[in-house]
Amino acid sequence: MRSLQTAATGMHAQERNVEVISHNIANMRTTGYKQIRAEFQDLLYQDLRRVGSSSSENGTKVPTGIQIGYGVKTAATSRIMSQGSLQSTEKDYDVAIRGEGFLRIALPDGQTGYSRDGSLELDASGNLVTLDGYLVEPTITVPNNAKSFSISKGGVVEVTLDGQTAPTSLGTIQIARFVNKSGLSSIGDNLYLETAASGEPVVGNPGDDGFGTTMQRFLEASNVNAVAELSDLIAAQRAYEMNAKVISSSDEMMQTTSNILR
Repeated sequence: MRSLQTAATGMHAQERNVEVISHNIANMRTTGYKQIRAEFQDLLYQDLRRVGSSSSENGTKVPTGIQIGYGVKTAATSRIMSQGSLQSTEKDYDVAIRGEGFLRIALPDGQTGYSRDGSLELDASGNLVTLDGYLVEPTITVPNNAKSFSISKGGVVEVTLDGQTAPTSLGTIQIARFVNKSGLSSIGDNLYLETAASGEPVVGNPGDDGFGTTMQRFLEASNVNAVAELSDLIAAQRAYEMNAKVISSSDEMMQTTSNILR
């Protein structure tokens, strides 16, 4: 019976759905994490009676026809890039982006990664780096005699040095935005890579037209909604159970048919 295969595709789709939901729930406390949503599409159809075909010699047409579908498939796992809540950390080197944009990160293989995770530190040379030690682009180096450190909403980094009263500018933290930010490829460690789907990055200063602003001593929390994820998890479980029931019912019907033919 075709229903066995069709229900199996439904169970497989809900397995994928639960995998996506579990990943979201696991990253509820991950800085800058963006929720993922599973997208589904129906499979091909078999036309047992084609719609619009002739039903008589007088030219009458079949108004609806008979189409039997073959189930469902997982079409995509789209990433929802909405703003997460901003949480105060009181840590000088932490920075969040309010609005559009990603921090530019120099990866060890020479590529540029993009991140919403502004959990920054200083390395042994005084450079601003991520928690994995990757340099922020452009490189910002803080002198070891700096008494204070500040990042403006426009990304300008300033320090006050010993013996000076006026602040010294160290440069500007530039950010990048994309035409299709959902098209970025996630590589883990809160990092994304540019793809053909995302388009090339547009680099600018925070606060410029189309770019968000930077907020010192804040971090962006995950945008996962715990209540919505639990609701989706229950719905996925119920859908899985219903597809399993279809397989059970189809099996019973096949047994009945087999008993009749004996």
